[in-house]
Amino acid sequence: MSRHVAVLMGGRSAEREVSLVSGDACAGALEERGYRVTRIDVGPDLPAVLAELRPDCCFNALHGRFGEDGRVQGLLDLMGIPYTHSGVLASALAMDKPMAKRVFAQAGLACPVGVDMTLGELRGGAPMAPPFVVKPAAEGSSLGVFILTDGDLAPLFERNDVDLEQRVLVERYIPGRELTCAVLDDRPLAVTEIVPREGFYDYRAKYTGGVADHLIPAPVPEEIREKVMEMALIAHRTLGCRGVSRADFRYDTLAEEEQGLYLLEVNTQPGMTPLSLVPEQAAHCGMSFADLVVHLVEEARCDR
Repeated sequence: MSRHVAVLMGGRSAEREVSLVSGDACAGALEERGYRVTRIDVGPDLPAVLAELRPDCCFNALHGRFGEDGRVQGLLDLMGIPYTHSGVLASALAMDKPMAKRVFAQAGLACPVGVDMTLGELRGGAPMAPPFVVKPAAEGSSLGVFILTDGDLAPLFERNDVDLEQRVLVERYIPGRELTCAVLDDRPLAVTEIVPREGFYDYRAKYTGGVADHLIPAPVPEEIREKVMEMALIAHRTLGCRGVSRADFRYDTLAEEEQGLYLLEVNTQPGMTPLSLVPEQAAHCGMSFADLVVHLVEEARCDR
């Protein structure tokens, strides 16, 4: 009898639509390989749904809050249902960007200088000279990210629904190039350079065809590619990630310190859409999309 996999997708985070695309693509790949698949659009009734279905494992295709921050992982641990990707601690640490930066610093990884504060505190004055980046402390897919080149904070407070208690990370802007590296089972896959055709690599550029180019392998010196892969693996291990993760970097070609490489963040639930970076890197290494999805399912487990 074929294994029954519940694909967790959708959810209620700001990345719901991307998660639905990721989940459907992964579910389709598993069905092609003969798995019995149930797609679950995750809501508050998830414990009851899983208790009734009793799947052999869950493929976690959720992005953002609840699905990527350790909470759904904790639920699955309690229910004894094996699941893909990282466990509770690694997920929670990676999702909280200021906390992750502290962990990375202890591991000797270079990150941009950053300050953890609320929007209300920021409205009282920026903690550093421009240019700097303001990003939510616990969101993904570049949602709510502002690059402020002149220090004008007005764009942050133009919305009517601004929550002054929201935590943000104010971070020194690193000029240069955008690099990323996936790690699968303790093995760095490849280094991709992301070249947006306009602006920066924001939510639209990540999930809209023809808006950004992915250059793989990244056209940078070999020693830079090797350093990126080394840093991505250290970050993956430092957080305690499992399955697959993706580390994002900035490469300042004019900087002398740290070879100009700065780790921005680690994604424990990287996108699995047709435009996503991890499937591209896996394909570059000779692993098809279906092979990647099946591998993650076969390695699924609860936290030990």
